[in-house]
Amino acid sequence: MTADQVAQLSHLISEANTILITCHKSPDGDAIGSCLGWAEYLRSLGKEAIVIVPDQYPDFLLWMPNTEKIVRYDKHREKCDMLFKIADLVFCLDYNTPSRVEDMEQALVSSPAPRILIDHHLNPDVPAVLTISRPEASSTSELIFRIVWQLDGFEQMGKQFAAPIYCGMMTDTGGFTFNSSNPEIYLIISELLTTHIDKDRIYRNVYHNYSENRIRLMGYVMYEKLVYLPEYHAAFYTLTKQEQQRFHFIKGDAEGLVNIPQQIKGLKLSISLREDTEKPRLVWVSLRSVDDFPCNKMAEEFFNGGGHLNASGGRINGTMEEAVETVKRAIVAYENKLK
Repeated sequence: MTADQVAQLSHLISEANTILITCHKSPDGDAIGSCLGWAEYLRSLGKEAIVIVPDQYPDFLLWMPNTEKIVRYDKHREKCDMLFKIADLVFCLDYNTPSRVEDMEQALVSSPAPRILIDHHLNPDVPAVLTISRPEASSTSELIFRIVWQLDGFEQMGKQFAAPIYCGMMTDTGGFTFNSSNPEIYLIISELLTTHIDKDRIYRNVYHNYSENRIRLMGYVMYEKLVYLPEYHAAFYTLTKQEQQRFHFIKGDAEGLVNIPQQIKGLKLSISLREDTEKPRLVWVSLRSVDDFPCNKMAEEFFNGGGHLNASGGRINGTMEEAVETVKRAIVAYENKLK
């Protein structure tokens, strides 16, 4: 942050008592990790920091400290609406536009409290009095660490801050396998380790914490559903409502599946299509790529979405059959970058 941003952020925090911390719908490890880490810092200053998330997050994140204090908007709408009305300050973490909080959007944008955006996605447009946007960062959790460090707050932090921040950085880089070549990331990790977090256990908590059903689902998708297009160096798969029911799908069971086809030699693009289990004619799209293939551009152009260069998402309002045809058109449209 610039000196002016530091001064503005410090002033806004000092003047606030009740502070809300929000993230995007279907929160992932970075969203939850950055929110919990930032809440821990604010509480160390004597503030009432309340994390409000739009909906359910994966079970494999429940181990993180203070998850029991998170308030879900979809379960406690009236309470959350009131909190937005009386809050002194609202932080928007890990999303670049208000629509990403979906059903919580109206409460967010109508809140009289000033908003502060801290995010690493492109093209931020959240109405905010202060925007800290760094698309080059590995994660929003990395940004939270940097901000706390710059505010001279890290020495007072312990495991309850370090564990969620490490988890957020780890999950948004696929275990530090992509978007993590900046040497400063490993300096941050070394500082987090001084709090005596067990990074190996954090890895196991996230990546070795699935149900038997998830493992069988993974095998089924890779064997039965994967469509491999070697001439385009691309692959995609579909996952219908019925298939999710067959494998007793719960939130988080699809996490990381889209990365597995990238183990195919020479593959540049992997796409997941998953039907929403509650809303009709809605297919969720996840895209992963390597090197300079622009997932975010494809997501914007074909899937009503966006994201990062090598990891993006979107949606298709239609049937699975229509979604498959859209994927095929998108791959052909980008064949020059894929071949």
